[in-house]
Amino acid sequence: MSKKMRIFLVTGSISLSILLSACGGLSEAQIAELNSLRNEVAALEREANSLKEERAKLEKQIEEKNRKLAECQKQKDETKANLEKLPK
Repeated sequence: MSKKMRIFLVTGSISLSILLSACGGLSEAQIAELNSLRNEVAALEREANSLKEERAKLEKQIEEKNRKLAECQKQKDETKANLEKLPK
């Protein structure tokens, strides 16, 4: 199941639990299920944040490599131009 779908289902389950609790008291099983769902949501949020950090790190690496490639291309063009200036 996709992460967005799981978060949606967990949020829906929590909302349903709250709605049902308004009609009466919560049983111990419902409280345990609610705590379990909260823990799962927290774990998914931590995972999402971790993935965002990893993405930012990878984007920074890509930017650095692209900068180096551009510098190499510039040096290659300069070298080619200098070679063409040499007498044959």
